[in-house]
Amino acid sequence: MNSFRTRLTLIIIAMTALSVTAAGFLMMKTFKDNHISALEDNMVREMHLIANKMEWLEGDPSEQYVYYTEEAVELKGYTDARITFIRSDGVVIGDSDYDARKMDNHATRKEVKDAFEHGIGQSIRSSDTIGESLIYVAIPVEMPVSGDTYVIRLSMSLQEVEGSIDQLTVVLIAGLWILCAVAALISYRIALSLTRPLEQITKVAKRIKNMDYRARVKTTKQDEIGELGTAINAMADSLQVQMSRIKQNESQLESVLANMINGVVMIDVNGQILLMNRRAEEVLGFSARELVGRHFAEAKQQYELAQIIQEALDTREHLREEITFYFPEERLLELNLVPVHENDGGDFSGVLLVLQDVSAIRRLERMRSEFVANVSHELKTPIAAVKGFAETLLGGAVKDEETARSFLQIIFDESDRLNRLIGDILELSKIESRRVPLIFSPVEMDGFIAKTVTLLESEAKRKGITLDPNVESGLYLEADEDRLRQIMMNLLSNGINYTPEGGRVAIRILALGEDHVRIQISDSGIGIPKKDLPRIFERFYRVDKARSRSSGGTGLGLSIVKHLVELHKGTISVSSTVGVGTTFTIDLPVIQ
Repeated sequence: MNSFRTRLTLIIIAMTALSVTAAGFLMMKTFKDNHISALEDNMVREMHLIANKMEWLEGDPSEQYVYYTEEAVELKGYTDARITFIRSDGVVIGDSDYDARKMDNHATRKEVKDAFEHGIGQSIRSSDTIGESLIYVAIPVEMPVSGDTYVIRLSMSLQEVEGSIDQLTVVLIAGLWILCAVAALISYRIALSLTRPLEQITKVAKRIKNMDYRARVKTTKQDEIGELGTAINAMADSLQVQMSRIKQNESQLESVLANMINGVVMIDVNGQILLMNRRAEEVLGFSARELVGRHFAEAKQQYELAQIIQEALDTREHLREEITFYFPEERLLELNLVPVHENDGGDFSGVLLVLQDVSAIRRLERMRSEFVANVSHELKTPIAAVKGFAETLLGGAVKDEETARSFLQIIFDESDRLNRLIGDILELSKIESRRVPLIFSPVEMDGFIAKTVTLLESEAKRKGITLDPNVESGLYLEADEDRLRQIMMNLLSNGINYTPEGGRVAIRILALGEDHVRIQISDSGIGIPKKDLPRIFERFYRVDKARSRSSGGTGLGLSIVKHLVELHKGTISVSSTVGVGTTFTIDLPVIQ
């Protein structure tokens, strides 16, 4: 912008100087022409006076030389100009400054020729005699006797005129320098006033280019530059609104992609990875920083994945596959590769890879299938027993009263076990589907545990097992009392059933900070092998199947306990050592 300001200043100065110079030259020429014209008019008047007043001598040339020379010298004193008398043949017969006899013939002189032809002749030239620039003016005079035409010529030096012009030139040059200085100052101020708003507009435009859309031009005038500043501000407002929307959309898109439960990978037509969300990083075991901008084949994953991606790029059709991934952990993934086209059906631009972890879904499907098989197996045993003993009785054993009573007792026990099994299945189904309404109320833990222990004392005494409650005083818990008792009864019954005679089952309840209560039930029973611990909360899972059935268990108790604890927004864990005992730990929030 400084160079533009300098150029603008120099242009204004140059135009001013050129204008003043041209005006000066024009003025000097006009002054010179007017001065010469006035001088010429004055000389013509003087020559007319001379022609009318003097006596003209004709005849002997020698007498003419003497007479006209004396007249020329005398008249010079009056006119202060050189006077020359010339005959019609161009011979000089008298001159005030030089000897006429020695002067050249003047018939060819311009002023003389013009005088003969036009009545007045004028010429400006450098005199060969005196070496100065002279003005020559001549008029013809008709002789009264002979009728010949003589010429009177006056000449004056233009040195005075040229001196005046030189003085004027000095004044003009001095004025030109002063005017240039003033013009430089004024033009600089003008250029500054023009370029300063442009500099501000340029700075604002650069800030906008650097994505600082809050930059604005301060407009004070309503001229063209002011309108430009207003247009820049309007453009910045529009860009700021658009960028705000773009950032908002990008933020929403990033938030959606970052929080999706499915992995998303965008791959262009050349196989370069353009985008990866957080879930895709977790599934593939690579960070986006490592893969974005690189070819998908550089991801050292399974060969099948690269093959499927390449097939999608080649066929440009929707593909769906399921692959088991072993890195970073084993999981079953469903892959959906969707072709991406620009502008709804335009050119093919790549594929979108959606990674969905279906391990849990497949595991649930397997568990459902196992559940059906386990239910069928569990139902088959008591039904087969009932059917077998009923057939035996129908075959004649009913006549033997003792045998019949024994068989009927077995049928009753099996039907009772079948009833409990069906009841537990229905109960578990309701709990899992969250169709069990929980009625929360404050539960005083000391009294609650005392009542629960009382219900199980008779069963514990039959095996000689000691129930040892230890409850921190003053503890209250917001819970569904009936469901909480169901949890305690299940765990305590398991502890009694799987603890040898003379054993011990301890109940310990304490505050865990201000927000939670911890319930621990420990027994000195047979324990659970370490390999079975992760699965004991599964439906129908039994560590010792023969012992479980003989104890009357359905295999659903711990699964019910786990779901009820989760309905109370709590957690349950187990630790056990074979031959030493088992401890179940439940953490429940004080307030639901």
